[in-house]
Amino acid sequence: MLGKSIGTNSLLLGLFALITAGVLASTKLLTNDRIAAAERAAAQKALLQIVPLERHDNDLLVDTFDIPEKFWHQLGLKKGGDIYLARDQENFVAAIIPTVAADGYSGKIGMMIGINLDGSLAGVRVLTHTETPGLGDKIDLKKSDWILTFNGKSLTNPRLEGWKVKKDGGEFDAFTGATITPRAVVKAVKKTLLVFDTIKPQLLIQGATQKPTPKPITLNTPEVTP
Repeated sequence: MLGKSIGTNSLLLGLFALITAGVLASTKLLTNDRIAAAERAAAQKALLQIVPLERHDNDLLVDTFDIPEKFWHQLGLKKGGDIYLARDQENFVAAIIPTVAADGYSGKIGMMIGINLDGSLAGVRVLTHTETPGLGDKIDLKKSDWILTFNGKSLTNPRLEGWKVKKDGGEFDAFTGATITPRAVVKAVKKTLLVFDTIKPQLLIQGATQKPTPKPITLNTPEVTP
């Protein structure tokens, strides 16, 4: 009788454990799906701020180009990343390139930089930073519209020597009491434009021929060099 009771209890405990594991696994799966969907929505929102829907008809999150390793250091990336391609009826429209300014006042500044086919800037957005509130944080569009001053700029507007803050003899405004932060951003944007100018032929080929293959991509904070 005792043995039968122990066996029954063991069976019930095992069944309970199995059911509990199944419930936990299902919950985790549903949670992961929701998190992935939320990350994808946030990623898409960030990209669409730079190249809005009316300018392209492809999915920016799946139409990508691996950044060649030789450009990782120039872009401040530790493990590379993806360039997001914007196309309209399969014609290349713009590229959105992740980059990091490693020399901000309080640390590294992660950005996404959109560049049009003609080499002009579609937009620049700061994704991550630790700059001083009220001073360096004006690089954030939520705090100031300073970042919008890059719109339409290129390597010829201004010329290369003008890609500095005015204090250094360039054409870009700094912030009152904070020069280091805007200096770092201007320098990083210039480097990204130079990278785009170099790999543009490859992007044109990719943008004209590749059919995007859906894959799970999220817009993670760019990894940076030490």
